[in-house]
Amino acid sequence: MLLLLPPSESKRLGGSGAPLDVSVLAFSALAPLRERALDALVALSADPVEMARVLKLTPRQADDVEANRVVRTAATMPAVDRFTGVLYDALDAGSLDGRARAWLGAHAAIQTALLGPVSALDPIPAFRLSAGHRLPGLPPAKRHWADDTARALTDGSTFVVDLRSEAYRALGPVPGSVYVRVVAAGEDGAVRALNHFNKKAKGQLVRALASTRPEIGSVGALEEWGAAAGFVFERAGDDLLLFAE
Repeated sequence: MLLLLPPSESKRLGGSGAPLDVSVLAFSALAPLRERALDALVALSADPVEMARVLKLTPRQADDVEANRVVRTAATMPAVDRFTGVLYDALDAGSLDGRARAWLGAHAAIQTALLGPVSALDPIPAFRLSAGHRLPGLPPAKRHWADDTARALTDGSTFVVDLRSEAYRALGPVPGSVYVRVVAAGEDGAVRALNHFNKKAKGQLVRALASTRPEIGSVGALEEWGAAAGFVFERAGDDLLLFAE
């Protein structure tokens, strides 16, 4: 099973790892696209005013401008520890034991706009770039990433569970994957999508999977595991609904 996670706009700064080495990142076929995106971001950072305009940064986000300027030389940390926010707070990867973290490294990838999908344990620097940004000299993010990322994520045998947001899903659609949508049932029985609790529920789901490390190779197996682990799933066409508490 491969879990595809969205990134977060918020990230921890710093780190203790060596500077970014694109050659060690998962999905190595994406290295040329990663290098082009990094070069474009570093070139843009030479003009902080222009970077702030292109990335729609406010004066309070000066740290993001600096992070982009030093993205190739800054310290790194595992991707799953770099990202913060609701989903990653609920996942709380830092409190997981070594076996659970190793499982994440083998079974979870985080989609980014700068480096494409990376393994949960890939060492990455802090940066600021989202799916909606277009770097000067490159095509729109979707056109830059989608085709090659889709090929990199598809091997025909791995069961893929897509937890990404729509914007990041577009950067690398995976035919045959199951797309998870977090919903809640109202008192009238109507099902509605969630926002904050969408991210929290996904983080809790990933934490539970990493903690129990089940062998899952199909939607049915995921539903069966979920029933035992306290997660309520329901199929809806090609999607899988996850009911939040």
